[in-house]
Amino acid sequence: MRRPWKHPTARHGAAELCFREVGDLLPRRFARRAAASEELVMRLQIHRKLNKHTGCVNTVGFNAAGDTLISGSDDQRVMLWDWDTGAVKMQFHSGHGDNVFQARFMPYTNDRTIVTCSADGEVRVAKIQDGRDVLTSLLGEHDGRAHKLAIEPGSPYIFYSCGEDGHVQHFDLRTDTATELFICRKPVAKSGYSSHVRLNAITIDPRNPNLLAVAGNNSYARVYDIRKCKSGGSSDFAQPSDCYCPPHLIGNKNVGITGLAFSHQSELLVSYNDENIYLFPKNGGLGPDPKSSVKIGGGEGSNSTVFASGEDVDLPAPQVYVGHRNCETVKGVTFIGPNHEYVASGSDCGRLFIWRKRDGKFLRAMEGDECIVNCIEPHPHAMTIASSGIDNDVKLWTPSAVERARVVNVEELKPRKRKAKLWQFALPEELVWHVLASRRRQPAAGEDSSEDLEDNTELLNLVLRAANRDNLSDESDEDEKTSDGSGE
Repeated sequence: MRRPWKHPTARHGAAELCFREVGDLLPRRFARRAAASEELVMRLQIHRKLNKHTGCVNTVGFNAAGDTLISGSDDQRVMLWDWDTGAVKMQFHSGHGDNVFQARFMPYTNDRTIVTCSADGEVRVAKIQDGRDVLTSLLGEHDGRAHKLAIEPGSPYIFYSCGEDGHVQHFDLRTDTATELFICRKPVAKSGYSSHVRLNAITIDPRNPNLLAVAGNNSYARVYDIRKCKSGGSSDFAQPSDCYCPPHLIGNKNVGITGLAFSHQSELLVSYNDENIYLFPKNGGLGPDPKSSVKIGGGEGSNSTVFASGEDVDLPAPQVYVGHRNCETVKGVTFIGPNHEYVASGSDCGRLFIWRKRDGKFLRAMEGDECIVNCIEPHPHAMTIASSGIDNDVKLWTPSAVERARVVNVEELKPRKRKAKLWQFALPEELVWHVLASRRRQPAAGEDSSEDLEDNTELLNLVLRAANRDNLSDESDEDEKTSDGSGE
């Protein structure tokens, strides 16, 4: 039976102060540890709401200095904010023809070079000129939605993109070129065919920028060494150097991965849809071929892993973080704290969840959205975070609460009742056929349209009845699950 992998226990804050006073703890290290204090996490509250977008905000991020926040939205606009005062420094149209999924500052460009990707599959660059004009241009595109970008640490030129076509592309802003790096494929099936993985997430190891992790509609997070990837996307050449998956999910075809993040210690954080979040230690993977390992035994965190060669490898069990719900959208996952002391994720219940990294202890669940929280981004220096989701605003959280938040158990959180939205329910077959028939029957010029008006009224009533029925069903399910405790 394997023991769960754990981090060393931190010393108490009073002891840290004593060590600093006698010179046994450097002031800079003391400041970083103080900035990661659990007391600050328990005092997080909304500092300000930024509400100039007119669509869902799908991406937020801070610049290196931490004084500017960037956001992108379904309204296809990118905004730069003075997040502390709430003022918009500037805004521009991204050039995309669909929802902006990610927008990031390139390092060491004085915040004047911004790269974006979108639901239209395009990857674009925006360059802010001296007169505050913004020039946007197309760098490359995917056949399908492009969800995420990964910027090479410290480089003002190099970044990568992933898309639902399974392709990973390399970009160099010095030449404005896009190069197909590789195609992420699933293991070869019995038929001899290997389909691609629809990629949702990509991230770079900050301690080794040659290592690139990608994941999507598959149970495995794959790490590639880009030094071993031939330009042109040769599927024979680009093989992962390691694969990560909790033992009980190996080979599970019903789960996928929505978010990835590397810590400063090269640990890999993986968020599964309809499942939990897992933290894998460095070198805690299954090897380059996940099909060569099988799970035996039962019980999460206690399975041993036996490889096809017969070798019994005692891999450390990943740390697990439970309590949130990740079913309806593509959610990211991130670390919080100067040394990545905490793990944070959004949830379908509209809350932000925060756990202690070293032992998975649940700390906070904060109300962050009317419907769903998708994005959480930490400030580069302070215990400040930005969050966004289905709402049209961005929320900034700072540790400014006078009173410390009450500690609750995950089981105490009440399910939230949300307003029904048309994107939240499956359209009945009758409605689908009615819509198709209505589109085919366009009234000619001069014809009486009263019949079509009556049909449209019936169609609207059908939509409203379906939405109301779905809402009542959700409320009854939530009422059954509601416990006596209350959320924060």
